[in-house]
Amino acid sequence: MNQIDALLNPRSIAVIGASADPKKTSGLPVSYLIKHGFGGPIYPVNPKADEIQGLTCYPSVEALPEAPDVGLVLLNARRSIDAVRGLAQLGCKAAVVLASGYAEAGEEGQDLQAQLKEAAGSMRILGPNTIGLVNLTAGIPLSASGALEVSELPAGSVAVVSQSGGILGALLSRAAGRGIGLSSLISTSNEVDLEVSDFVEYLIDDPSTKVIALYLESIRHPARFREVAMRAREAGKPLVVFKIGRSEAGASAASSHTGALAGEDHVYDAFFRELGVIRVNTFDEFLDVPAVLVAGRQLAGRRVAVLTSTGGAGTLIADSLGINGFETPPPDQATAEKLRALQGDTPTALDRNPIDVTLAGLQPDLLRQAIRILLESDSYDALIVIIGSSGLAMPDLVVGAISDSLDSSDKPVLAYVSPYAPNTLQRLNRAAIPGFSSPESCSAVLEALHITSQPLKAGASQPSVQLPDVSGLPQGAIDEAAAKQLFAEAGIAVPPSRVVHTREEAERAASEVGAPVVLKVLDANLLHKSDIGGVALHLNADTIGDRLEQMTHQVKSHVGRRPDAYLVEAMVSGGHELILGANRDALGTAILLGAGGVTAELFKDTAIRLLPAQGGLTLEQAREMMQQLTTWPLLDGYRGAPRRDTEALAQAIVNFSALMAALGERLVTSEINPLFVLPEGEGVVAADAVLVLDEGGGEGGSHG
Repeated sequence: MNQIDALLNPRSIAVIGASADPKKTSGLPVSYLIKHGFGGPIYPVNPKADEIQGLTCYPSVEALPEAPDVGLVLLNARRSIDAVRGLAQLGCKAAVVLASGYAEAGEEGQDLQAQLKEAAGSMRILGPNTIGLVNLTAGIPLSASGALEVSELPAGSVAVVSQSGGILGALLSRAAGRGIGLSSLISTSNEVDLEVSDFVEYLIDDPSTKVIALYLESIRHPARFREVAMRAREAGKPLVVFKIGRSEAGASAASSHTGALAGEDHVYDAFFRELGVIRVNTFDEFLDVPAVLVAGRQLAGRRVAVLTSTGGAGTLIADSLGINGFETPPPDQATAEKLRALQGDTPTALDRNPIDVTLAGLQPDLLRQAIRILLESDSYDALIVIIGSSGLAMPDLVVGAISDSLDSSDKPVLAYVSPYAPNTLQRLNRAAIPGFSSPESCSAVLEALHITSQPLKAGASQPSVQLPDVSGLPQGAIDEAAAKQLFAEAGIAVPPSRVVHTREEAERAASEVGAPVVLKVLDANLLHKSDIGGVALHLNADTIGDRLEQMTHQVKSHVGRRPDAYLVEAMVSGGHELILGANRDALGTAILLGAGGVTAELFKDTAIRLLPAQGGLTLEQAREMMQQLTTWPLLDGYRGAPRRDTEALAQAIVNFSALMAALGERLVTSEINPLFVLPEGEGVVAADAVLVLDEGGGEGGSHG
């Protein structure tokens, strides 16, 4: 932490490779340090110059008069390695390496990046391939970003950590234009050493920062991120994440439906939700949401008052709120009477919301009183004030009217500026009034406030589950019969079944199991059996023989070989079909519950949870997953239909997750599809099973 503090608050800075031409990219950092008032020693290093912008220039790192706190390295990839080595030997605390051409450039670049790390020794590195950092609180720009040409960069309480260098400049200029103050901006880029979680940990204790915004391409160390995210939540510092890659992300569907449904991006959603991290969906929201959270106001419920003097804009806001699950109830009688008294003899409809108080837009005193009345009302948890074209004639008076009312309540107050008026938005934000130019942003920030207002859930104890020994399972796909045996030993019911190889065996098995039965091809390498004619329903001892021979030919025509074995299984009827699956990726093991059967990928009605570091899910988490499904009412007795055995389902989810946890890093993917949920009191039955294992590094064994 001391080295990171020296990086963000250096007392002295060496600029390695500084140009004497302030118009060149390598000349900009010295120029910006001077322009923005850095008060400590600045040491330009360039063997071809004696002086740069009035500062003594040194021919090499070794010639510096002292070890600087930070070295800003502007050389190319290979030369930067030598500069970093020299800074480390001198005793420098941290280096910022701007050069590209490292790991992002392929195998040769990866080798150079390893050399860079080795050259640094115990010195910390930001980058490489970074645009640097800017500490606005202290006025310290360690960057060549052209956004620093702006003379006035408002300091505030939002810190930004970005894995993209170019985004830093875009956010810096946008925030300045909107009047949103930032405490610092840090570009981590290749993260050869310092990474996002290191800076989150530092910013948790930074008194200048109230909200931490993260622009992420990936999370390289999920366990470390989980740790610092929980610390940030406990410290009351919200994390707001803009995670890019939604359109590109997704796991392969080759081995299971779960692989397609629990794609990488959905797992990130679950990961962030579990940690109380707010994920925003647009670049505008990446600034809008932190700007609101800085105020620290709590949203007690989802009832919103919309105060407007322009009907059309009010409808836009109300529609956006409704789509996102917020309520806009009309004023209660006492509130309506107070508002009516403001209007005097002017006819006013106060039986609806948005609340159109026409004169308020022209008379700041009326606006001020109307705001206070709505904030005092027990009918509302938040207020959105719409500023129409009439308010632009006197923006300072309108902003003042809203600002004067803030101390009367701790409820969130937002302003929506209906016309194009960037100056008004800037005035609002500088007055600590979150101002927005889109209705969607108002809904997004209220949702973020709702998330941060929820208390941290206490961890429930994990139930004891008796599990089979999984240490001897082979690598690769496990056939359905063996997978079902494993699930049965974990306490998940499966139908009676027999493994057969011939027509005669199939007919005998159908008689023993009892009609009706299902016939399936049994082959660990054929996971999507129904797609190749490998599943037949409603059979009995008289019909199964002919159907087996027909299936043999169908499967052979698809895969080029004759099946060796089949599964004869009792049919399950009267159950609601779900899919219960698990998929392992870089963030951990995701447990998925969703609408099942052959339409699972079509409807994509799913709930996802990540397994904790140890053990499976709790019964409470299992119930939350069930109730998150759009189709939950079908399980809970929708329109008088019989309720399903949801308690048995919850226990099956718990048992399945515990088994997946026992498999650890060996798990690739697994699923039960369909999992039939029978009427209340009759349990659940796993009618199909997929399990694919890798060599992995997890440990298996019996768990209790």
